Amino acid sequence: MAILTQEEAKQIIDKVLSFAKADETSVSISGGKTGNIRYARNTVNTSGESNEIMLSVTSVYGKKSGSTSINELDDESLKKAVERSEEIAALAPENPEYMPMLGPQDYISTNTFAESTHAIDPEFRAQAAADSILPSSEKNLTAAGYMEDFSGFSAMGNSKGLFGYNKRSSVDFSITVRSADGTGSGYAIRDYNDVSLLNTREVTRIAMQKAEASVNAQAIEPGKYTVILEPTAAGDLIGLMRRSMDARSADEGRSFLSKRGGGTRLGEKLFDERVHIYSDPNHPEIPASPWTNEGLPQEKVNWVENGVVKNMFYTRYWAEKQGVPPVGFPSGIIIEGGNQSLADMIKNTERGILVTRFWYIRAVDPQTLLYTGLTRDGTFYIENGQLKFPVKNFRFNESPIIMLNNIEALGKPERVDGSMIPPMKIRDFTFTSLSDAV
Repeated sequence: MAILTQEEAKQIIDKVLSFAKADETSVSISGGKTGNIRYARNTVNTSGESNEIMLSVTSVYGKKSGSTSINELDDESLKKAVERSEEIAALAPENPEYMPMLGPQDYISTNTFAESTHAIDPEFRAQAAADSILPSSEKNLTAAGYMEDFSGFSAMGNSKGLFGYNKRSSVDFSITVRSADGTGSGYAIRDYNDVSLLNTREVTRIAMQKAEASVNAQAIEPGKYTVILEPTAAGDLIGLMRRSMDARSADEGRSFLSKRGGGTRLGEKLFDERVHIYSDPNHPEIPASPWTNEGLPQEKVNWVENGVVKNMFYTRYWAEKQGVPPVGFPSGIIIEGGNQSLADMIKNTERGILVTRFWYIRAVDPQTLLYTGLTRDGTFYIENGQLKFPVKNFRFNESPIIMLNNIEALGKPERVDGSMIPPMKIRDFTFTSLSDAV
């Protein structure tokens, strides 16, 4: 399916709105090409490509709303979709938190689309997999990986004159490599808008090194250790904190940003003064959609500055209730770091543990953001600036709040799952027990 142009998308949205009879009507349309390739035990087992388009209509009477979705764009289907959404809206109960639809908005243009990603075809995916499988098999290692690419568009409009259009592309690649005897495991992951930045051979080489180096891991006592968290591991925990910076949860006493007895900790210094977290839809490495999930323009927002909480995200409803401007949830965050590489941080560590990533993370206490989980796919003991030997995996009990107060060093940020996360050297990270998982 060809990506609809802005003009084509607007024509369809305007046609849908011309059929509408409700007090308010909104229309969203999105579509694109999604492709993937998956392999395990050094053999491709699935690959495919799909082209889809979806149009959704929401009709509102007062505070009652109904929605319907279709994947056909002929006039008859569009009319039926409007009629169905209006029928559902008429039968729906009132939503006391419903907010009237927005009028026209000024959206910035963000660089979220790359022609190179749009041009991906089955031959490209096969070569990307081969570049990962062949070096692994040549070293008698076993690779299992997955690559998914997308290129498409989204557009929205409503009966109050709102309209937005954006094209985006993405490619995600993950690779796990195991030693022949199954005692060593390595992992690496990358995501980009522009596939020309992805080198599956190089990413696989990192996972291969970890797999070979982590064979026959030794058990050491759990406890509090200085750790170096690779960006993937740091992002696993920081991402959970980002999703917890909701103003409503804080105001209602359900968050780490809630004060005992009422109020929030907005404006308080909760982290090391080196912690600066912000979001920026025009960041060159993690460009984002021009609008939030509520249709508000995306803007640069400082969330934490010099360790001080500067913002929380507010839905339109909660912002109006609290008498403040709404602040949308960020699609990705940037944590400012330093200029050190991961290797530099290891060289500057007398004793510690290198963690590749965490998995099976579960909440223990939402008000302190205490989490538990396991290390995985390459955990190593550091001594006198060198990786001395692999260690058995640990279960941890830790909070990113405490973690960001125990910073010893921050490295150069890297893109991880749509955010920019630096490697982090953290003191007194709590490991509670050992795990037999590889």
